[in-house]
Amino acid sequence: MSILREVSPRLWSIRSSEQVALAKRAAQITVELQQGVKKSYKDVIDVSWGDPHRGGLKPLTFVRQVIASCLYPSLLTSESLPVDVPQRAQSLLGDCGGGSVGAYTSTAGIPRIVRSVSEFITRRDGGVESSPENIFITSGSQRSLMMVLKLFIRTEGPVQTGVLMPVPSYPYFNNAVSMLGGVMVPYYLDEEHGWDVRVDELRRALRGARGHCNPMVLYVTNPGNPTGHVQNKKSIEDVIQFAAEEKLFLLADEVYQDSVHDPNSEFVAYKRVLSEMGPPYSNSVELASFHSASKGYLGESGFRGGYVEFVNLDPTVMGYTYTLFSCDTCSSVLGQLALDLLAHPPRPGDPSYPTYAAEIRALKDTMGRNVQRIQEVIGSLPGMSCQPIKGGIFAFPRLHLPPSVVQQAQEEGVNPDMWYSSRLLEDAGLCVGPGCEHGQREGTHHIRLCIATSQENLEEVLTRLSDFHRSFMRRFSSS
Repeated sequence: MSILREVSPRLWSIRSSEQVALAKRAAQITVELQQGVKKSYKDVIDVSWGDPHRGGLKPLTFVRQVIASCLYPSLLTSESLPVDVPQRAQSLLGDCGGGSVGAYTSTAGIPRIVRSVSEFITRRDGGVESSPENIFITSGSQRSLMMVLKLFIRTEGPVQTGVLMPVPSYPYFNNAVSMLGGVMVPYYLDEEHGWDVRVDELRRALRGARGHCNPMVLYVTNPGNPTGHVQNKKSIEDVIQFAAEEKLFLLADEVYQDSVHDPNSEFVAYKRVLSEMGPPYSNSVELASFHSASKGYLGESGFRGGYVEFVNLDPTVMGYTYTLFSCDTCSSVLGQLALDLLAHPPRPGDPSYPTYAAEIRALKDTMGRNVQRIQEVIGSLPGMSCQPIKGGIFAFPRLHLPPSVVQQAQEEGVNPDMWYSSRLLEDAGLCVGPGCEHGQREGTHHIRLCIATSQENLEEVLTRLSDFHRSFMRRFSSS
């Protein structure tokens, strides 16, 4: 018997990922194509990941120039770079140990960059004060979430810690709760009303959970992943009031805050709304909010830079929090640099500003057109519908599958949208995420696809999806 069978039993509670199975098959098909196996497509397109650069969107020039100069300081004397690039790089290197990005940093991050993030939050929230002492930089916002969950989840005692989480949601968070020994308490977003967060549904979930766990945490995503909803101020106020009444700690995952596409919607941070509500809410509701350099217009997923900011956390608990985060020594330095560039991009008058502004406009235009095209195409397909994509970088259309498809999938022991996604991959070379990976109401089926991609790539994605889906529906609707 392998010694690995003696690992923590909590690891066995993590369900296998349907997405991983699809990704492995996609890699196998790629090898088959390279070996000359004939298929109806020449390559595999993977839109299951939330990775803008993988999808063909280009990195921002200023970001890459500064980070390249930090990695290879000989570039600091290059005359081919705008003058503000070496100035920024030299300034950042001056705050690195030994002037090198290869050195360790403070646990919470390079102090100058932590201050930079704090200033960014204050500007974003209309002057609501942010203190650097309440911010920790980590290797991606996922790591921040994992560390914060460790503060709450009790692994000993008769009552496990419950975490209210939206359905659909981000599967990494679900697995993190399970791995740490917590209990997932699902609350369902209202698909028919644009994936709204409803307080009556939160109350239902909380009442049902209190008999078998101790609910302590309420997790929200805004803008939503994978749903693309954007909460308005009133919705956020309602959630905060509910958290206050039920004494729940709020976790606000706001990594898509720069990705709002609907002209009638805007991102408002939970921290800002909490502050504007005034006492007793503003000085009592405990909140942790998260952001990342992986999403939005930076899209630097591989640099692994994210942060968490705590609000109203007890000073004693903050001391333990610092100790907990110290277990990681420090976060990725490249990720920290990316966060600094997110927090303080070029300003009007800077040599790099014209190029930066033009690239941001182009990315916004691309995302806006992508949303419009996806809604148009999906709206034209039989047996498929999609709520408005107001924000984020995903579409999460619903599949209205024929009964024969559902029955066949069930007979094979497979979720129906996984069955659909597998055939989409095999027949059209298109890899999407099955809705079952994110959770959904019983009897509904979805797929998730990333919309942060080049327009050329998107058109190919939509062509393959349309051709496959129409053929699929003709075949099974008549059976």
